[in-house]
Amino acid sequence: MKKLSIFLVALLISSTALLSSFTSKKETYNTNPLNPPNEFETLVNYLESNGNFINSDASPAFIDADEVKKNLKNSKYHVIDIRSESWFEYGHLKNANNVKSADLLNYFENTIKPADYDKIVMICYSGQSAAYFTSLLRIAGYDNVYNMKWGMSSWRLDFADNSWNKNLKNDFASKLETKENAQAEKGSLPILNTGKADGKDILRVRLEKAFATPYKESIIKSPDVFANPNDYYIVNYWDQAKYDKGHIPGAIRYQPNSSLSSTNALFTLPTDKRIAVYGCTGQNAAYVVAYLNVLGYDTGNIAYGANSFMHKELKNYGGDAFSKKEINMYPVVE
Repeated sequence: MKKLSIFLVALLISSTALLSSFTSKKETYNTNPLNPPNEFETLVNYLESNGNFINSDASPAFIDADEVKKNLKNSKYHVIDIRSESWFEYGHLKNANNVKSADLLNYFENTIKPADYDKIVMICYSGQSAAYFTSLLRIAGYDNVYNMKWGMSSWRLDFADNSWNKNLKNDFASKLETKENAQAEKGSLPILNTGKADGKDILRVRLEKAFATPYKESIIKSPDVFANPNDYYIVNYWDQAKYDKGHIPGAIRYQPNSSLSSTNALFTLPTDKRIAVYGCTGQNAAYVVAYLNVLGYDTGNIAYGANSFMHKELKNYGGDAFSKKEINMYPVVE
């Protein structure tokens, strides 16, 4: 009888513990059953907890042509050229690897061992699309990737003539304003539907989509912005001094390397209007555009930045203006 009583007590205790376990799990699951975790906020928290690249001093990640030239035989430098096959055959750096932008993620994961290199150099025509994909790769965790500033335009004159030189304009310099425009109030956030709950998994899906999307879909031309300013939320990604000297009418200044964080001004960006980002050259802005597109904003880069509409003014006050001094005459493989 005593043994039976002990058995019944033990059974009661174990049943209570088991029931408690089920109840605990049920309560955890039902904390918010009809409203699963917000993927956008999960992704932002994950990125800001893992380097916060776009809001750090590591962005933008440039490398100059002369450094690349000096290290063409250095096995610790790996050069990737994302231009078309025809332009690559026309002329490219010795030992450069021609990789399509859509294949970059697979290339990094399955073809090379990124950690074996001190610097992986991304090259395109003007430095803009290379900056865009460098940003994506940095966001993916490859912190030794850089884009060659000015692209192949800094390597030789004929490349510059095909890209930068024909896009240097001053057509809208007289239409600039110096008025300070306020950032929007915090509003609705992008809605992501990857079906994932973990930040790392959400990022993976968003990166796959970003790499599969041609960079040309992120290009906005400055004449379109000046002609239809109300179609865009115009982000001026400059410091205060440059902004005060003159900017696109309606442009709103966001401080580089700090403003696009959840604790600063990220949530002031709209979800109901296309965001047009610009800086001096289109290269810094490309880093930002890549980041915001991954987060789910509809973002585009004003091609060639301020060089495309106020080149002379940019030169006059010491902005990052493309000029002959940026062009070298380095050899290529044809």
